[in-house]
Amino acid sequence: MAYQMAMESDNIRVDAVEASEFPHLSQRYSVMAVPKTVINEEASVEGAVPESVLVEELRHAVGL
Repeated sequence: MAYQMAMESDNIRVDAVEASEFPHLSQRYSVMAVPKTVINEEASVEGAVPESVLVEELRHAVGL
């Protein structure tokens, strides 16, 4: 979903990281389940969630 959002908006950037290949990032972001979506270092969504949940977290993180 994050990739789809990034394709639709120039204001959204997505980077995907393989947690097992970058353990320091897994620890930094406290990854306990995948996928884990981190939004502006402030909010996160863990696991596969419905689009509405991801959109709501994104809106909350950017103050909408």
